[in-house]
Amino acid sequence: MDLFDFAERKDNKPLADRLRPTSFDNFVGQKHLVGAGSLLRRAITADRLGSCIFYGPPGTGKTTLANIIANQTSSYFAKLNAVTSGVADAKAIIEKAVENKKLYGRKTYLLLDECHRWNKAQSDCVLGAIESGDIIFVGSTTENPYTSMTKAIVSRCRIFEFRKLSEDDIVVALKNALVSDKGLLEYNVTCDDKVLRHFAWAAGGDLRSALNALELAVLTTEPDKDGKIIVDMETAEQSIQQPSLSVDESLYYDMISAFIKSMRGSDADAALFWSERLIQAGCDPLLILRRVMIHASEDVGMADPRALVVATSAMTAFTHLGLPEGRIPMAEAIIYVAEASKSNSVVTALERAEKSAKAHAASAVPLPLRDVNYKTEEIKGYKYPHSYGGWVEQQYLPDEAKDDVYYEPSDNGYEKTLVRAKVIKGNKG
Repeated sequence: MDLFDFAERKDNKPLADRLRPTSFDNFVGQKHLVGAGSLLRRAITADRLGSCIFYGPPGTGKTTLANIIANQTSSYFAKLNAVTSGVADAKAIIEKAVENKKLYGRKTYLLLDECHRWNKAQSDCVLGAIESGDIIFVGSTTENPYTSMTKAIVSRCRIFEFRKLSEDDIVVALKNALVSDKGLLEYNVTCDDKVLRHFAWAAGGDLRSALNALELAVLTTEPDKDGKIIVDMETAEQSIQQPSLSVDESLYYDMISAFIKSMRGSDADAALFWSERLIQAGCDPLLILRRVMIHASEDVGMADPRALVVATSAMTAFTHLGLPEGRIPMAEAIIYVAEASKSNSVVTALERAEKSAKAHAASAVPLPLRDVNYKTEEIKGYKYPHSYGGWVEQQYLPDEAKDDVYYEPSDNGYEKTLVRAKVIKGNKG
């Protein structure tokens, strides 16, 4: 097959599109959403799905799941992209949906890709149709809908959050692509597990990225004398633009552990050493920076709240600078977090609060703290702290947990001042 034959093929679409499942049989990942017996899967199978928004990283199955809905439902299915469509397109679908509902009693699903790109006017045009049931809205977005979409739309939809796919899930999908007649079967590809796992690792949970990289590797590799296309590690690295790790998996995770424990142990030299070993081994620097951000809260916390600012700024600086210059702000953040005073009081407080919130899930909000918009005579007694110099003794926890203490400042760094403040408040009380 030469280049012109390939160009004329009817299925000349990206590999990810050609392999898009039409049923749950080959759907990869998201077991928390569509596992056997799950609410979402039951709703789709029974054609009882209500308006919803699929939210999560790219390449995790949002559009694929919408495609499964389209194939399994007996309803009509219309698809728009928020980047290229507007009010007129949506109104035309709604008019057709109303007609189909009256004449045939059939529902209409409206799938809107990149739904966060619609402005308020565009979003408002579908509100009435959603409320009346003329359409069932299915939005798909990589952005947090609670902050990127109008509240009116979000309040009428159930949010389903998709997660990055695991390396194992992606490897399964890649192996299927090699033997599928819709995929790469005709190319007689040989690709060992180590190479496939590199595609999966470098894709960072994005199946579309892994599939497209695999296809690029296959289409740009000449067959050997036996007609086989052998995708080796060098080709894989070039296709997905990410070098493989130069150490085995066990050592890789050991070095990550050593880096984390060096920061926690306030050894800046060791933390810098292991970060450089990781980078030289092929580790994504952003993974290192994410660990620095986590430890700025987990191990430094309120002992030095500026640590999180430094760590976050380093992440931002690196995304603008890249390598090699980005290593400088990264090193600064590593040193700062390692040398900062340490306290795990934030994590401890969070764990205690989480446990208590679950134990007192039905507790009522104290009357003085309730929303003043209720305008009832009962809601009295709230003490406005600024009227008392900034602080006043007052119960904020529900009665069942009023004596609980979650956050206990340490004697380290900035938290020393918080300890003194608690003593002063206690004396005032």
